[in-house]
Amino acid sequence: MITVHHLNNSRSQRILWLLEELGVPYEIKRYTRDPQTMLAPPELRAVHPLGKSPVLTDDGTTIAESGAIVEYLVARYGEGRLIPAAESPERLRYTYWLHFAEGSAMTPLLLKLVFMRLEAAPMPFFAKPIARAIAGKVKSTYIDPNLARHLDFMETELSAHDWFAGAEFSAADIQMSFPIELSRARGGLDEKHPRLMQFLERIHSQPSYKRALAAGGAYAFGS
Repeated sequence: MITVHHLNNSRSQRILWLLEELGVPYEIKRYTRDPQTMLAPPELRAVHPLGKSPVLTDDGTTIAESGAIVEYLVARYGEGRLIPAAESPERLRYTYWLHFAEGSAMTPLLLKLVFMRLEAAPMPFFAKPIARAIAGKVKSTYIDPNLARHLDFMETELSAHDWFAGAEFSAADIQMSFPIELSRARGGLDEKHPRLMQFLERIHSQPSYKRALAAGGAYAFGS
């Protein structure tokens, strides 16, 4: 039996969605973020040394990293579904977006979170203006321009293709769901990028996505 070590409000939600889309039975072991630090609990380190989610166990095999988990599940259980044909142009696009999600899209989003927390962190009163000025400068000169560039790029790509890999929905769209949802929450995604907004509407309306939400519990980015 597949076990998904599921952390609330995390990348592991899209692994539940993939399993629902594939129709593969699984069980969930739940973990909850520390309400103060928002970090994963130390219990996750017993599953994988980095203590992060998602982590998947299957027949004695432990797999971490969203992209690796997606590739494993599609290869083992997909039976040709959710992945374009080998050596096709769509397959190359599929591979690109599968890795873009974490390799490019998530970096400025994580930096945005770090500097937002820096601005709000408790500190001596005399240090607050300095910290806020530094955080504001980094956001305005580096983070926000990179986020805007990524959103424009993704918008253009979805203007030319129905889905990220091409005409057909694939696991690359599932992988891309989290950075786009996070962009809606704190990365500046709004109606100025109608294709990306439509992408969110389409995925959120899918029955498999809704089943994953019901299975995973509270998820701040699902609407």
